[in-house]
Amino acid sequence: MGNSSVKRIEHYIDGRIVASNSERRQDVFDPATGAVSAQVSLASVDEVNAAVASASAAAPAWANMAPLKRARILSKFKGLIEKHHTDLATAITREHGKVLSDAMGEVTRGLEIVEFACGIPQLLKTQFTDNIGGGIDNWQLRQPLGVTAGITPFNFPVMVPLWMAPMAIATGNTFILKPSERDPSPSLIMADLLKQAGLPDGVFNVVQGDKIAVDALLHHPDVKAISFVGSTPIAEYIYTEGTRRKGAYPLRVQALGGAKNHLVVMPDANLDQAVDALIGAAYGSAGERCMAISVAVAVGSVADKLVDALIPRVKALKIKNGMEADAEMGPVVTAIHKAKIEGYIAEGVRAGAKLLVDGRGLKVDGHENGFFLGGTLFDHVTPDMKIHQEEIFGPVLCIVRVPDLAAAVKLINAHEFGNGVALFTSDGNTAREFSRRIEVGMVGVNVPIPVPMAWHSFGGWKRSLFGDTHIYGEEGIRFYTRYKSIMQRWPQSIDKGAEFTMPVAK
Repeated sequence: MGNSSVKRIEHYIDGRIVASNSERRQDVFDPATGAVSAQVSLASVDEVNAAVASASAAAPAWANMAPLKRARILSKFKGLIEKHHTDLATAITREHGKVLSDAMGEVTRGLEIVEFACGIPQLLKTQFTDNIGGGIDNWQLRQPLGVTAGITPFNFPVMVPLWMAPMAIATGNTFILKPSERDPSPSLIMADLLKQAGLPDGVFNVVQGDKIAVDALLHHPDVKAISFVGSTPIAEYIYTEGTRRKGAYPLRVQALGGAKNHLVVMPDANLDQAVDALIGAAYGSAGERCMAISVAVAVGSVADKLVDALIPRVKALKIKNGMEADAEMGPVVTAIHKAKIEGYIAEGVRAGAKLLVDGRGLKVDGHENGFFLGGTLFDHVTPDMKIHQEEIFGPVLCIVRVPDLAAAVKLINAHEFGNGVALFTSDGNTAREFSRRIEVGMVGVNVPIPVPMAWHSFGGWKRSLFGDTHIYGEEGIRFYTRYKSIMQRWPQSIDKGAEFTMPVAK
């Protein structure tokens, strides 16, 4: 049982808020103060089943709706997001902790996916071949799967659901969102905005919860596809469990996992630009981004200059309540996560890395109980150290020194993750060679966080992605639809008699 005096965050099923019958619930915190701001209900299997039943009932009519009509609803949804942009961003900051300006940017990047999905009449167009021979025409369809689901992480409680839901809905599927239980409020705001936009009941549902809800979605025979973004162990679990499911329609799974993103600084790079990029990409959102730069790879003679430039910048970070206008970095999401990051810092020291700036022990005036960490900077980190091998997901930047570009490429390609990488250089040939030789899914050249735009697709390589398709963009269209080829001719063009040969183009 939880504290009944705080706000309860519930599920959204069949077009309305549904109070949970379960007594299981979890505290939701304001990271800036450390205080409990709400409690979120954790769904039972029965509640997940109710959401699937609602989505299943709504699926046939929604799939049969003209794509243009679906696009018009999404267009209204886009307008409502724009109207409530600040409300969504504020909800993010209150429960996640990132600074408000960053939260505003998160909403914008999610909005761009909605804009892309509004073009679904064009995106679902396929190819037609007239008269391949014998009066036969051939064309394709892309048809919806049915009930789909998304399991999303705490670090982007608006953007990542918008990577999934608009694509699923636009292509004619119904959708169930299982958001992170750490910052669940934005999910209900989006559900309400979709309702206001005219989305039929049951097309979009929200089940709050934990592993019980995840497993119930994974094993429900009516759920046809699941998209996941989060840590690699959970991504691998979801992919393994989901693809193991047997039946007439095996579960389709797209699971994006963890990362250890490197930024390579060449001796010919503009040092000021490289330092600006590292400060923003390593410490923005307190490092709680799957595309955060957590390793600076200093090539050759640039290392000492890079270190000298970074130290004062890290120490000068403005770390405050994310609602304050001049804040550059807010708290991390929970006390448990803060302790985990502090454990990585201690491990780095134990392993022999040189701790240049220690973010532990930071206290913010007026927010002494908040989950704050200062920016942390390590030098002389080696590939065998845990702080290089594992995703820290906090405001910790490691510097690895290498002699040349070949060593930098070898270092990065040897890592188990292949999510994002950046190269800062002034030489075009270096950039060209790096882009082709690096075994990473998203590459930035003088761009620290190369998140693809809405009409491209997001995803890593190696143990950063489980499944065959990246997320959103044209890859998203493929994930949420089934391809069907149709060959057709009419009686007037059919010759008399049986045909015993393979049809060929004539």
